Amino acid sequence: MTQILVTANPISAVSDMLSHPFMRYAFISGTGIAVPAGLLSYFIVLRRQVFTGDALGHAAFTGALAALAIGADLRLGLFAITVAGGLLLGVLGNKARADDVVIGSFFAWMLGLGVLFLSIFTTSHSAGNGAGGVRVLFGSIFGLDLVQAQVSVAIGAGITIALLAMARPLLFATIDEAVAEARRIPVRLLGYTFLVLVGLGTGQATQAVGALLILGLLATPGGIAQRLTTRPYVGLLLSCLVAVGSLWVGLTLSYALPSWPPSFSILAVASSAYVVVLVSSNAMRILA
Repeated sequence: MTQILVTANPISAVSDMLSHPFMRYAFISGTGIAVPAGLLSYFIVLRRQVFTGDALGHAAFTGALAALAIGADLRLGLFAITVAGGLLLGVLGNKARADDVVIGSFFAWMLGLGVLFLSIFTTSHSAGNGAGGVRVLFGSIFGLDLVQAQVSVAIGAGITIALLAMARPLLFATIDEAVAEARRIPVRLLGYTFLVLVGLGTGQATQAVGALLILGLLATPGGIAQRLTTRPYVGLLLSCLVAVGSLWVGLTLSYALPSWPPSFSILAVASSAYVVVLVSSNAMRILA
């Protein structure tokens, strides 16, 4: 497997890698996850709602554990609680933007419920083993089948289409909320809708990187894009490309180095890219 990193014939090595069904499904589902995650990331950073994404990541873990505790499909709990959590944060916040106190309280509440459901899950007959909880915590993208990959692409396409459709007014409302309200743009409704999309995107991305590491995929691409450009639509494209590129390279690294979990590889690539951009931009500022 390591030959893909040092081979003189990369096309043949990639072809060999994609001959494995689990790798094809991982790339298909991963792309369906990374595209909306990259777009959401740009707005999350621009709207200064990074902490919200982290809180919803922990909510994803709680929802999945709740589903496992009652013997239901973990994806049902995963998406239900992230969407509901996004709406709740919007309702409790000012104009659908929750402050740090609200998010911190929600965060603690979700962790408390997570401990409760973890206890129920591990002591009930439905627990079986801890594999389900581990999958939610750290992701299981190599374990997805064709149907799950297709569902990921469908949900990702829905999030992407919805976000692009509202991108212009959302940008306006984010950059100058007062003027947007004066122009009769539904700022609060946009905020609620965005948080629902973040909830869906969080549930999606949890399959790839897990609930504990979700923040890396929802914050890093947008952070990189904002350091590279001040043009919103270029930033959206860059953020999307960073997310997809990080996932593709991360999956390839995990295939070549089986001891590296995909979630680690994906976020290692994204974080390394952020460090390079951060150091480069600071160096250019000092030299200017």
